[in-house]
Amino acid sequence: MDKYIWLIPLLPLAGFVFNGLGRNVLSKGVIGFIGTFLVLVSFGISLSVFFEVQQKGHAINLTMFDWISAGTMHVPFAFMVDQLSAIMLLIITGVGTLIHLYSIGYMHDDAGFGKFFAYLNLFIFFMLLLVMGSNYVVMFIGWEGVGLCSYLLIGFWYTNPAYADAAKKAFVMNRIGDLGFLIAIFLMVNMFGSPSFNEIFPKVQMMHPGYWTITLVTILLFIGATGKSAQIPLFTWLPDAMAGPTPVSALIHAATMVTAGIYMIARSNALFSFAPVTMEIVAIIGLATALLAALIALTQTDIKKVLAYSTVSQLGYMFLGLGVGAYTGGFFHVITHAFFKALLFLCAGSVIHAVSGEQDMRNMGGLWKKLPITAWTMLIGTIAIAGIPPFAGFFSKDEILAHVYEHSKWMYAVGVFTAMLTSFYMFRLIFLTFFGKFRGTSEQEHHLHESPANMTIPLIILAVLSIVGGFIGVPEALGGHHALEHFLAPVFRNPYLHKTTEVLSANTEMTLMAVSVGGAIIALIYAYIKYVKNNHVPVRDGEERGLLATLSYHKFYVDELYDILFRKPLDALSDFFYKVVDKLGIDGLVNGIGAAPVEGSKGLRLLQTGNVGFYIFMMVVGIIAVLIYSLGLTDILHIKK
Repeated sequence: MDKYIWLIPLLPLAGFVFNGLGRNVLSKGVIGFIGTFLVLVSFGISLSVFFEVQQKGHAINLTMFDWISAGTMHVPFAFMVDQLSAIMLLIITGVGTLIHLYSIGYMHDDAGFGKFFAYLNLFIFFMLLLVMGSNYVVMFIGWEGVGLCSYLLIGFWYTNPAYADAAKKAFVMNRIGDLGFLIAIFLMVNMFGSPSFNEIFPKVQMMHPGYWTITLVTILLFIGATGKSAQIPLFTWLPDAMAGPTPVSALIHAATMVTAGIYMIARSNALFSFAPVTMEIVAIIGLATALLAALIALTQTDIKKVLAYSTVSQLGYMFLGLGVGAYTGGFFHVITHAFFKALLFLCAGSVIHAVSGEQDMRNMGGLWKKLPITAWTMLIGTIAIAGIPPFAGFFSKDEILAHVYEHSKWMYAVGVFTAMLTSFYMFRLIFLTFFGKFRGTSEQEHHLHESPANMTIPLIILAVLSIVGGFIGVPEALGGHHALEHFLAPVFRNPYLHKTTEVLSANTEMTLMAVSVGGAIIALIYAYIKYVKNNHVPVRDGEERGLLATLSYHKFYVDELYDILFRKPLDALSDFFYKVVDKLGIDGLVNGIGAAPVEGSKGLRLLQTGNVGFYIFMMVVGIIAVLIYSLGLTDILHIKK
């Protein structure tokens, strides 16, 4: 099967071409089947490759062709599937298949059905290219490709100016991060003579930890990751990306784009392990992002916005894990997060579908009996993300917190506090949406119904994964063997990694678990008392809020701050260059050169009057001038001078 790994990305690409060309000809049934089936076949091949990698214990390499050759540098277009990328392949194609299946029902009435499925397939193709590349150049092609697809899908309903602006915002903020990634690639090629993983990582082992060039390269890589994975300061595009259809949100948040930054750093662990300063920066930025996003999520009333900020916060957890050297823990959370976040977004889509496009939780409530499958599965996803055992999020989050505790006690305290906030705002979402009385219109209430089977089946599958997914990494303190850690050991094996959990006793680990779980349950109870027992409903826009609630509701005015610091000065600078440098300077010079012969021609044009007498007069003048010239009058004049 290793000879056919090229089929994994090729099949979704074929789906893009087929559905793209036939979007106005093929029926929606055919388009939906092709788009979903090809990704499903890709998942089947990925599953086979996964078992092959597990059996062999080493990576599968396949060179397609020589791509770039300049001097001594040769960059092949090659794939590498090891333990890390094999898991990513399963996430992308597996969760991607479920999202495609769900989209058949969700987008059935949309006029752009064919185009939507073509874009989804293209998104899957580029993400697969990103994780399968055997060097940073191929990875960068996929990296840019997912950025392009996110632009296309976030702005899918581009006739709405706000949605088009959200797509542009995502595109621009990602380009800022991409510049850092690109410079890092240039530096690595200059240092190591190649962008290939298999040539760079062994050479790094011979360098001293903390070498400034490695620190610079890793900081630039991290800048790239902050753009793709929405970390401070480049996180504000992700909540606005909710403008796209809900399946797009599920795909971006769970299986593709936002995990790219985590994957890139995990893939580059050999570099980051030699840059302790960068590791500390990654941990601090991740922790700060997790806390800030959780604080914002506390007061949001748009059901998708709550989930969007929860994604930003959970990504912060992943970066926190990577920053303290818990590569397995950080990547473990990528896996479990893919299950429950895809589930939560698809459940939100099911709710929005039922209430006729309504997204404000203040206009929901009492949906439990009307949407039982959606309600139960969303509750499962909420328990998983809250970190309550034995659901998936508990194991991965606990592993990150255990490593953080060993690294820094204050970081651990902030991490646990953030986990409590996560539990509170997620159960707030559940209670406001499914409990109490319905607060929408009578027309919406009449329309309430459970989603069709092609939408609820993916919910059920993802709910099961959200329950059992964490058992791949049960720690030894709970009697497990942490199968995931053993599987990923060849990728993350490095003598300079911070091995922290090994020094924690079982009692300490159990105590840490009790603290984090206890905090999550306390937050759950508080949310229940506030939103169910006391029937509290968030105030309407324009009504008075407390200071902290106002700051949180308005997202701490980060967008407004960016407007003042960056957008408005850049707009003013652009306006100056347009009106002064371009219009008056360059245009004035170019237009002046063109205007001179035009105006001169206008003067000469006056000589063509059509008056025969005038023409005879001018002919006489011309003859006299020729005679004067012939008689050498010019020489006489010259002598006088």
